[in-house]
Amino acid sequence: MKADDLLDSLEHVDPALVDRAAKPPKKSPRRPLWVGLTAVAAAAAILIGISLQPGRSSLTGQPSPVPNNSPIIAHASALAVAAYPEMAPYPSEADYLKANGDIDMDAWRACYDAWWADRKAQLDQPEGYDSGLEGYYAASLVQFLGGGGTENRVYSPLNLYFALGMLAELTDGDSRQQILDLLGQDSIETLRTQARALWNANYCDDGAVTSVLASSLWLSQDVPFVQSTLDTLADTYYASSYQGEMGSAEFNQALQAWLNDQTGGLLKEAADQIKLDPETVLALATTVYYRGRWAQEFNPDKTAPDQFHTPEGDVTCDFMRQSSDSAYYWGENFSAVGKTVKDSGALWLILPDQGVSVDQLLADPEAQDFLLSNGDWDNQKHLTVNLSMPKFDVSGQIDLKDGLEAMGITDVFDPAVSDFTPMTTEVDEIYVSQATHAARVTVDEEGLTAAAFTVLAANGGAMPPEDEVDFTLDRPFLFVLTGAAGQPLFAGVVNQPG
Repeated sequence: MKADDLLDSLEHVDPALVDRAAKPPKKSPRRPLWVGLTAVAAAAAILIGISLQPGRSSLTGQPSPVPNNSPIIAHASALAVAAYPEMAPYPSEADYLKANGDIDMDAWRACYDAWWADRKAQLDQPEGYDSGLEGYYAASLVQFLGGGGTENRVYSPLNLYFALGMLAELTDGDSRQQILDLLGQDSIETLRTQARALWNANYCDDGAVTSVLASSLWLSQDVPFVQSTLDTLADTYYASSYQGEMGSAEFNQALQAWLNDQTGGLLKEAADQIKLDPETVLALATTVYYRGRWAQEFNPDKTAPDQFHTPEGDVTCDFMRQSSDSAYYWGENFSAVGKTVKDSGALWLILPDQGVSVDQLLADPEAQDFLLSNGDWDNQKHLTVNLSMPKFDVSGQIDLKDGLEAMGITDVFDPAVSDFTPMTTEVDEIYVSQATHAARVTVDEEGLTAAAFTVLAANGGAMPPEDEVDFTLDRPFLFVLTGAAGQPLFAGVVNQPG
């Protein structure tokens, strides 16, 4: 995929196809949150394309027949459809006001109990379901956040996990084993069990918090695929599968529309550049969209300009300020606080000590442990924290190929050894040719908006004072956004707040 050619697919779009692809089946509609407030939101998307070895002129020498159970309609057809959990909406007190201004508490409590039962069912996963992921999280933090120099970096560990899990389902032999090893699983069965639990623990679409994970496959109409693999992906990863004319403007636009819909339009510029060429055999896409609000919002009246010390010199930006009784954390080379999201997780803010760079901190085992601790840390103390942090809007794009290879996933990139037989036995010498991840995070007084997009295309501080501490993020720092279940949804480095 060449950047100069990415917009070629935007013309002559079939509106019906875009409508169908942009609206995932059996998914409850998202409801708006807190009118007038900026929400805490995060989105991530990964696209993995599987292409032929360079030099091949066609997929199988002759077009392969389309399976009888997957007819082609118009420009795409659904081969497998994911069914999303239905959740009771979070009850708003305004909906239960009586004529005299009182609240009908009996009706409100009944709806609240229904909401809580659904929320609890999503979070109630087997004990230890997320075990084995520590090595993957730690390795990916170093690979995809380190070495950014003066640039901002951001990615979604959980989103990448689901893309790799789906890729494991499409592969076999050493190609699959390398993915299992990275994700800390000893078999595809244990990976499926973990992935399903992780998906459900992090899924919420109840009007109070939106944490929606979506997946899809985009398949060439010229190749027959194994239906049982598509069914497994629908059941475990909630992935819907579409088949059509690979490389056509209509098929590309349908994929772009799906990505934009699933990420709330936060990644439109990146999503609108996605294009699959005719030699692509299949592509898989995974997304995460997260939205909430701060449990305690910043007062805009206290926001004022101040200096942020970037690696390239001082810049002036707006700093938000807030004092609260909360936990303060520290290690040998860092200090940290957590900013809670209402009815959900937290944004963890990690500040390297003076003289310690972000890259040095990422390489520090103690700091790595804290980044994955979700606040379960011995060195902490409750006191008055005077938080001062910049409003920031950071974005970045990462080529994941080198990082994945450094973490041991190599075979899927090599057509001579890659094994995609669980997906199709009609095409050989196919491989993952591109792996790209783009992301964006925006923070203001009411909340945070974050988005990430990944394309894998196949062609110490001292003890705090007794009662009060100033925590000022006026130089490069790290952040981790965790969901309600505690897994790291997003992680990033802020070198430039603007």
